[in-house]
Amino acid sequence: MDVIRDVLDHQLVDRNQKKMGRVDGIVVELRDGQPPRLTYIEVGMPALARRLHPRFEHWIAALQSKWGARRGETFRIPWSQVSDFGIGGVDVVVDLEAEATPALAWEKWLREQIISRIPGASS
Repeated sequence: MDVIRDVLDHQLVDRNQKKMGRVDGIVVELRDGQPPRLTYIEVGMPALARRLHPRFEHWIAALQSKWGARRGETFRIPWSQVSDFGIGGVDVVVDLEAEATPALAWEKWLREQIISRIPGASS
């Protein structure tokens, strides 16, 4: 399996097909004498920024904290929660409810703090 091609940067959807963002990172466990094991997929701006440079991760996390985006940290989804991915489609499907996770925290913050204050904008 080519994890990078089949999972990383693909659309993440919950069990009800609600979009949750994109897969921003992959966490692999290295074990002595055994092949690496995929343990988590990560969602969130800090994980995406880390792929560019570790300092960017801290910078983005600090900005999100300063602006008040609650739970703006990287959200990890155990690989055991992934029910389908990449092959035969472009989405990574997880056995979770999007609204019950912090994956949409940034979107919710934008909706509450910015979009809702625009005259005529619908919520």
